[in-house]
Amino acid sequence: MKKCAAILITYLITSLFSSELQAQISSIESNTDSLSRELVERHKKANASKMSMTGFRIQIYFGSERAKATEIRADFMKNFPEIASYLIYQQPYFKIRVGDFKTRIEASGFLKKLDDHYTTAFIVPDEVKLPSSEDH
Repeated sequence: MKKCAAILITYLITSLFSSELQAQISSIESNTDSLSRELVERHKKANASKMSMTGFRIQIYFGSERAKATEIRADFMKNFPEIASYLIYQQPYFKIRVGDFKTRIEASGFLKKLDDHYTTAFIVPDEVKLPSSEDH
């Protein structure tokens, strides 16, 4: 009889701890899920407000002369009006970078078109503008 009572008490204690432990695990899983969802939402909001992504541009000029950089950019805009161009100043140099390419392959295709005009042009990784919804 004592043995039966000991087994019953052990079973009850084990059941009690087991259900309490299961409740704690469920609570932790729930908190983790909600934290994960919150982090994903924060990431989405940050990316949406940034309106840019890591991509590629083609650098067609690098030098210390602002007038030369402006001249090269104007020439590019005349020859390729549909492609965005950017004048960047990183002391003491001016850079002209063109395009907003998502992939290196896209940039390579356009680089081939520039071979005749800009022989020293090369592809650089850069933050590029997200394509507008009209482009899809």
